Amino acid sequence: MIKRASRLTALRNQIQKLEARLEKMEQCSRRFSLARLLIFLGATGLCIVANYFLPGIFYWLIVSLGVVAFNIVAYFHRRLERSAKRHRLWRQIKSTQWARLQLDWPAIPQPPEQAPERDHPFEIDLDITGNKSLHHLLNIAVTDEGSARLKNWLLATAPELRSIQKRQTLVQELAPLSRFRDKLLLRFAEVTREPLEGKKFLHWLRQPHRRRRRWLLPLFSFLALLNIVLFKSTHLNLVPEYWWPLTALVYVTLYFIYANDIAALFSEATFLEEEVDKLKAILLYLESYPFAAHKKLAELCRPFKDSGQRPSKQLQQLKALAAAVGLRMNPIMRIILNAALPWDWYCAYFLERQKAKLANVVPQWLEVCFELEALNALANFAYLNPEYAFPQIIAGDDIFLQGQNIGHPLIPTAQRIANDFFLNKIGELAMITGSNMSGKSTFLKTLGVNLCLAYAGGPVCAPRLQASLFRLFTCIQVNDSLTDGFSFFYAEVRRLQALLQALKNEHEFPLFFLIDEIFRGTNNRERLIGSRAYIRALAGQKGLGAISTHDLELTKLAETLPQIHNYHFREDVVDGKMLFDYKLHDGPCPTTNALKIMQLAGLPVE
Repeated sequence: MIKRASRLTALRNQIQKLEARLEKMEQCSRRFSLARLLIFLGATGLCIVANYFLPGIFYWLIVSLGVVAFNIVAYFHRRLERSAKRHRLWRQIKSTQWARLQLDWPAIPQPPEQAPERDHPFEIDLDITGNKSLHHLLNIAVTDEGSARLKNWLLATAPELRSIQKRQTLVQELAPLSRFRDKLLLRFAEVTREPLEGKKFLHWLRQPHRRRRRWLLPLFSFLALLNIVLFKSTHLNLVPEYWWPLTALVYVTLYFIYANDIAALFSEATFLEEEVDKLKAILLYLESYPFAAHKKLAELCRPFKDSGQRPSKQLQQLKALAAAVGLRMNPIMRIILNAALPWDWYCAYFLERQKAKLANVVPQWLEVCFELEALNALANFAYLNPEYAFPQIIAGDDIFLQGQNIGHPLIPTAQRIANDFFLNKIGELAMITGSNMSGKSTFLKTLGVNLCLAYAGGPVCAPRLQASLFRLFTCIQVNDSLTDGFSFFYAEVRRLQALLQALKNEHEFPLFFLIDEIFRGTNNRERLIGSRAYIRALAGQKGLGAISTHDLELTKLAETLPQIHNYHFREDVVDGKMLFDYKLHDGPCPTTNALKIMQLAGLPVE
């Protein structure tokens, strides 16, 4: 089995090879630049000498040879620069993969910033979105929509078995295709670093056709032709001189009267040219890639193969029309073009016709692109972490969660401690006690994050995980809200009430809940009374989960409620230092460390 260390070694070797090639290319580029300068100076000097001392034929011969030699060197220099650009982009792709493996967050491109949904069942608590989040680690999408789709999979509140299985199968097919993913990113990066604005493109396609007066285009064409004929006839003295200016005046007057009919066309032209380039770069690669050996992937990408005309060619026609519109942006070219023929009106006509063709196929192309981008993100995660396993999602009457060596994917490998964990029956509850900083909160997040990965269709940070379909709800990172006037305690009460309501709601899937330090915002006596009542309300319901607490008194609930199982994390003090093993042990915690921590920090402790 391929190990993570092998991936790191392979990436490091690839980066070193790319850097060595780039260094050679830069040296060669400097030699090309020097050669171009010498050719220019040499040819210029020889031209001056030939102009004064040699016959004229030698002067023009030197000029011709100089131009030819300069252009030949410039041609090969440009080829070298294009190759160097691709190598730099390739190095950036590999460096980013290295950063993802090492969790070097500043070197990992951050997804578009969006405020998290404060009342989402687990988005904030499990660090699914935002900086240094699971989405930040996974996302390699080049479109906002692809990034958003990945985010939606990770934040799904009601998992669907068929969708999960379909995504998991596709991710497993895509995972070994690292070169496919890298080249797709490379093709896009060669065109632009800006994301593809799929929504804007779709909005343009869905806009209804403008109701232009159909008779205007034939009329303008006739008047333009008539202007040319009369202008020529005037110069040949075949017709009076005043006829041509008169028809030209009619042409110009009608043009300005009906200019509003095509005004929006020109604002669209620049946008279209940019977006078509981005989309074409992706489709050109996808339509020519041999998917035959990968059945599920071939089925997903069938729209790129089934269309009567290659997608990139259809987009090229649209780009050509947008470029034709762009010509008239120059005021002088605008006058010349529209004086000869109704340029703007022909552009509008052909652009609308091409738009009507694309409106039926582009939405499907983009849909596949967005889906493929989100799948590629999960596949890249699986490729970089070959020791992660794809979970087994089970639908049936037996409700359980069983994980072997489950770790947190957002913790560096050298620091990550994995634990076995299982809950075998609906209504069961794991009570986790332990000292401060012993790993209780991290363990709860570990369970939640891996379930999010499993339901998204990706691999989990564990060699084995079996899970039923759950709705996920957490209460871990509760914050007060000055804006809404909520204290910390009231915010926690609201969150726990929402969790309890979700547990009681009728739903086909049970609730998997994670609660950290229940009722931490009040005094010891009331916290204990409230916690006991709340835990009794959770036990035996249509759900299962884990609760962490400092209150060792709560572990006694297991004596009267058989659904509760006690676990704990522990620590040792060696040479005046706190040492944590971050391993989950059976039973209630036998030690506490708050006073030890205060004493080690130099605070007065009795």
